[in-house]
Amino acid sequence: MNRNLLAALLVGAALSAPSITDAEWDYPDDIPIIEPVTVGLAGEKPADIVRYLMARGVLAARISPDGLTVAFSSRVSGEPQLWVVDAAGGWPRQLTFGSGISSFRWTPDGQKLLVTRDANGNEREGYYLLSVAGTKERELLPQSDAYRAFGSYSDDGSRFIFASTERNGRDFDIYIADSVSGESRIVLEGEFGFFPREWQPGGDLIIVDETRGEDGNDVHLLNIETGVVGAIFQPEISSAYGNYAWLADGSGFFLSTDQDHEYAGLAYFSLQDGTLSFLDTPDADIGNVTLDATGRYLAWTTNEDGYSKIHATDLIENKAIETPQLPAGVYGLEFARSTSDLEIGVSGPAIPGDVYVWNLQTNKTSHTVKSNLAGLDPDSFVVPESLRYPARDGVVLQGLLYAPDATNCALAPPVVVNVHGGPTGQSRPSFRPQLQFLVNNCIAVFDVNVRGSTGFGKTYTRLDNQERRLDSVRDLVDTVAFLSLDKRLDAERIGVMGGSYGGYMVNAVLGSYPGVFDAGVSMVGVSDWVRALQEASPSLKASDRIEYGDIREERWQEFYEVNSPINNAGNINVPLLVQHGANDPRDPVAESDRIVQLIRDAGGTAKYMRYPDEGHGLSKQANRVAFYRAMAVFFEEYLKPED
Repeated sequence: MNRNLLAALLVGAALSAPSITDAEWDYPDDIPIIEPVTVGLAGEKPADIVRYLMARGVLAARISPDGLTVAFSSRVSGEPQLWVVDAAGGWPRQLTFGSGISSFRWTPDGQKLLVTRDANGNEREGYYLLSVAGTKERELLPQSDAYRAFGSYSDDGSRFIFASTERNGRDFDIYIADSVSGESRIVLEGEFGFFPREWQPGGDLIIVDETRGEDGNDVHLLNIETGVVGAIFQPEISSAYGNYAWLADGSGFFLSTDQDHEYAGLAYFSLQDGTLSFLDTPDADIGNVTLDATGRYLAWTTNEDGYSKIHATDLIENKAIETPQLPAGVYGLEFARSTSDLEIGVSGPAIPGDVYVWNLQTNKTSHTVKSNLAGLDPDSFVVPESLRYPARDGVVLQGLLYAPDATNCALAPPVVVNVHGGPTGQSRPSFRPQLQFLVNNCIAVFDVNVRGSTGFGKTYTRLDNQERRLDSVRDLVDTVAFLSLDKRLDAERIGVMGGSYGGYMVNAVLGSYPGVFDAGVSMVGVSDWVRALQEASPSLKASDRIEYGDIREERWQEFYEVNSPINNAGNINVPLLVQHGANDPRDPVAESDRIVQLIRDAGGTAKYMRYPDEGHGLSKQANRVAFYRAMAVFFEEYLKPED
């Protein structure tokens, strides 16, 4: 499919209308001015970072119930918008315009799509029903002050379930809504985080997750008609459950879970006898469990050192199925509702987001959506190397090293350590345009997985919980020590960057360990845990009380009053670039406001980019261009030696 005509970059010539939060910050120079930019000529070296950000692919994809159409979101027009394309491939059609979308899904009849949107990143979503032709759209649930989380549709599509904080602003309750009118009612009052998942085919049962920390949840079954709810998984030691796939007759479901195991295995739960049985328990996390409409084909992925591997089995013949050869990277899977067509999303080091459709009955695979690298040479993209190394206390850490081609660099390259968000996340070899830009400009990147990361077993994920929070910060210091042994790199010139929890890690390590890093970039990061935990969005509060400790308790208030980056802001003696959206509901923008102010008051260097029209991340392409261009200039200035 020719995507070149879709690769136009929409860049605003002026700043968007200011939000009310602008008045809370008295430094207008920190509000980015968005100006038109150019990308230069194809083949120029070095290529501008704008060209990397213009590389276009699929952000998320869902196959239609009949397997004939794929809907996907993409930033090709500047903000995430919804598109549809024939599953066999072809020219896509854009369905949404204006402000970007947050998420989408098909209605069971395949005639419409439910689309969610928030207001400039505030994560309070409204629900909208859009015809598959894109010519008719109407509001189902208006945007409000409530947070919502969509669950699933009933078999006939007449109703859907979702969670919302409408009742008291903190707790997620479960609602059932009419698909035509949008009228809804509470069917279960929750405490903290209760989220509906999959609706039993032909029945009244809903799988409900109750948040129990960032990496765990209890599971309940809710009878939507009677309101009766009962726990089916509530182990003494918290475990993770997910990827539910009901049998067509509703007698049970497949799932992934790490109950009684280090890694998430493939399991089956029988409603009749209430038993959980494991089908596969590799030393790698299983995810993306999905079952075809006939109940014959079951597919899933394993996470092997960050890379995805597809598995499929014929349940009738009880044998494994050979899977198609796909580019290496990170995969997502979903069977069509009524067929044996499996949609496979692929993101890799040189793949911004492709979609394949594999029919397991015919064994035919279509390359449905092909991404576009915006004129960049795919051979210039670096495939990372997985490295393991010990921390000072013996814990084995891991990371992905993106090393520049030594023949293209006059000197050994400086290094940027990149810290993922979460903390229960994982740096994986997906498409990372900003990292690839740095590497192609002779700055190595180490995408680190400190303790607390997922993908390396349940024990590893919980090594930073509560009182052990600062152990993961110390891991960054041990990472620098490890990288200093690599003769390919110049670890005497080393920076650190991260977003969300990764932003906290940057704030923390620069203040707690001055002299280790030479520069830092902190994006939407926490500086004061007491304030951040008290003001966090309801979905975060549901998990924070276990991950960090319940901030309502005095002992945790005292702990974080001492162990927050804000206390060491005056020690940050290297340049820091800070980015935050004024509408951020997860880490309030005041988190960055305060640390920037304290650094400046102490005579330090803090460059601040405070966006009035963004939330927890940058969704608008013009804003992304402005920030990542500034980031590139920042690291060039502070990590590369003067000529």
